[in-house]
Amino acid sequence: MSYRHNRQQMNIARSATPRLIARERGLSLGGFTLRMSRSADCHVVDAVGLRTETQVQSPGRQRMEVTDAEKRQVWEAYRAGKPVRVPVTFGVNPRVVLLDPEWNPRGFAFEEYWHYPRVLAEVQLKFLQYQVEVLNRYSDSPTGWPGRVDFSIDVQNVTDSAYFGGELEFREGQVPDVSRPLAGPDKHRTFSVDIDHPMDNPFVKESLRRHDELTRLLPRLSFRDVHLGVRPVVWGFDGPLTVATNLGGSNLYVDAYEDPDYVRRLLEFITRGVIIRNRAMHEHFGLKAFGGPKGSMADDSIELISTEMYRELVLPCHRRYLSQWSVEGPHSIHLCGDATRHFPTIKEELHVMSFDTGYPVDHGELRRALGPEVEIQGGPEVMLLKDRTAESVYERTRAILESGVMEGGRFILREGNNLPPGCPEANLEAMYRACLEHGRYG
Repeated sequence: MSYRHNRQQMNIARSATPRLIARERGLSLGGFTLRMSRSADCHVVDAVGLRTETQVQSPGRQRMEVTDAEKRQVWEAYRAGKPVRVPVTFGVNPRVVLLDPEWNPRGFAFEEYWHYPRVLAEVQLKFLQYQVEVLNRYSDSPTGWPGRVDFSIDVQNVTDSAYFGGELEFREGQVPDVSRPLAGPDKHRTFSVDIDHPMDNPFVKESLRRHDELTRLLPRLSFRDVHLGVRPVVWGFDGPLTVATNLGGSNLYVDAYEDPDYVRRLLEFITRGVIIRNRAMHEHFGLKAFGGPKGSMADDSIELISTEMYRELVLPCHRRYLSQWSVEGPHSIHLCGDATRHFPTIKEELHVMSFDTGYPVDHGELRRALGPEVEIQGGPEVMLLKDRTAESVYERTRAILESGVMEGGRFILREGNNLPPGCPEANLEAMYRACLEHGRYG
């Protein structure tokens, strides 16, 4: 089932949808309530009765406890260049609860989450609960509830594609996607987007409207004495080739051989447009874009091309974007998929010194290719975490840690990449336990 982004055709009336309407005293969130507040006072979280240490235990194994102080020491030692153990983190977003019936018993769809601020608040607080009660037990994040939570205008992975003309689509049981406006005969359509006036862009205006609606709702909400806020709407960059692929589909790669000048022009147009947009949106919220020397970006679709084509068509755009911070960096990049053949080029040409990986990755070979000084983030494949046994996860994690990737002390263990809904807790525990037992230095 596919839903086009047309609010006049949604037939989801705000006044007629009972589950989207706050009760007289608050929104029900399963085990807790998002209550309407009569004051804007901020309070420190009352941690009485909350878990203050992580207890990790597998059947037949002695329980291991990791305190918040020990977790903090792991991160401090890593950042000081004197690691004591590989740190563990998770990359995750609200889809992990939205697409999991156990955590989304009321069955909210992404379309409702996108359009209704009350639903967004409910889902993101449920996501916070998942992080506190599950993920933080099996990673080096602190336990307990935070003192402040900032809601975000979640746009998943459609930010750049929708900005450049992709029509938003909601498919049942999936994250939002966009149409492929350049897949037909009018492949030059994107060039009609007015990149010089980003604040007039329909997708930007819609995102700012969502931000304003959520901000107006905020004074009426409270949760566990946690101070609630709303983050500014500022975006990064999914990468020029990934955006062009989202817009043009497989036709883009035919053009890469038959009409490379068109592809080069398209990638340069996308990159220039994102730079102008990101600067304008930061300024809208009184912020400075591209601050400091260290930049970051992504571009997953480079896994689809050769290193020669990467150098010719994509590398100049990556260089232009990262140079908005500085030429020397050091920069960071997220690259899922089979893209590690490009990593040495990216390191040398762009001064990228931190790689966030997905799969497939030979972690030991990647360490040998990049050297001991480069940060690598990665770990067990997400589908292994979701569908295999805890023993399989433990052994895979152990093999990664023993592959040589720990050489130099610049490895962060995480799922590869972005935790999916429905991962058994036993598998998350197995990954953490493997790091506690095999990820220590010295």
